[in-house]
Amino acid sequence: MIKVGVTGSNGFIGWHLCRTLELDTDKFELIEFKRDWFNENVNLDSFVSKCDIIIHLAGLNRHSEESAIYETNVALAVKLIDSFNRTSFKGQIIFSSSIQEERNNTFGNSKKVARELFANWAKQSCATFHGVIIPNVFGPFGVPFYNSVVSTFCHQLVNNESPKIESDATLNLIYINELVKKIIDLFNTENNENVLIAHTDTYKVSEILELLIRFKEKYFENGQIPSFNNQFEINLFNTFRSYFNLNIHYPIKYINNIDERGNFVEIVRLETGGQVSFSTTKKEVTRGNHFHTRKIERFSVIKGKALIQLRKIGSTEVFDYYLSGEEPAYVDMPIWCTHNIKNIGEEELYTMFWINEFYDAKDPDTYFEKV
Repeated sequence: MIKVGVTGSNGFIGWHLCRTLELDTDKFELIEFKRDWFNENVNLDSFVSKCDIIIHLAGLNRHSEESAIYETNVALAVKLIDSFNRTSFKGQIIFSSSIQEERNNTFGNSKKVARELFANWAKQSCATFHGVIIPNVFGPFGVPFYNSVVSTFCHQLVNNESPKIESDATLNLIYINELVKKIIDLFNTENNENVLIAHTDTYKVSEILELLIRFKEKYFENGQIPSFNNQFEINLFNTFRSYFNLNIHYPIKYINNIDERGNFVEIVRLETGGQVSFSTTKKEVTRGNHFHTRKIERFSVIKGKALIQLRKIGSTEVFDYYLSGEEPAYVDMPIWCTHNIKNIGEEELYTMFWINEFYDAKDPDTYFEKV
């Protein structure tokens, strides 16, 4: 069992890293950390002493006063190193730096200085250190106007705002899931004070916005699953979906065409492939209680009465959606949201499921957790 501590665990990268580590509790134990402990030596030292590996992500990206960025990021590194010395820490430290290092700005300079401080400490202490230099990162739940232009555009589009391109720069990007995997792959590897994480995709800002506008028009406004030319577009689509307001967006009612023969309902318009399934569910039976980290999935109730529930992993807030075959409707499952469906009616529940991947028992991307 590897005991892993993550500073900045509530931040964008930290949240995803912690949730991913929690998927494998046989291999990893996540050690709790609170930001206040940087100012509490007893708690900070206790945290450090419990860890085999510490990933230092905590820091400040933006502030109205640039000096605060530099002072905060360097000070956090110094406080951790002081704790390492007090506790004689001999584990592994992984520090997240940025490609901003090469741009000679305040944030980049603060990251470079902090990385060098950790590297010097590791040499003197015979410890293992990795200074990870990260390209532009995007993915679900990033903070708009803070983490990335992708986060900002997604937030603006789902709130019917008009994004503006200040500079149509070319961005070297990596998706958050891929970055997290690369960080975990560094666990218990040989010392390397300068690990450059390679980007996986390159797009201009205008190209990203064009894709997101297409997602809004086809999916957000019309419920149509768009075509995807590559994995980047699927990742961008799942990122876009994470900004929906789950209190108001679902359930979405279908157009129910009724005549003397009965009714006809179009379940889903697809420009992409996948798998379609059908189920019946007996009275008071619940299906699901699992979540996905990459799959796109739609539940369509066509007969009976159902309660669909969603809960974001790491959160306690549960979203309840009541659906009925009398007014056929659907709910799409956001990634990183555990979900279920329960028959709350008196008759059997009929549900249609669409998912964008064929089921693969060797790579199911299905993790069980009660809503």
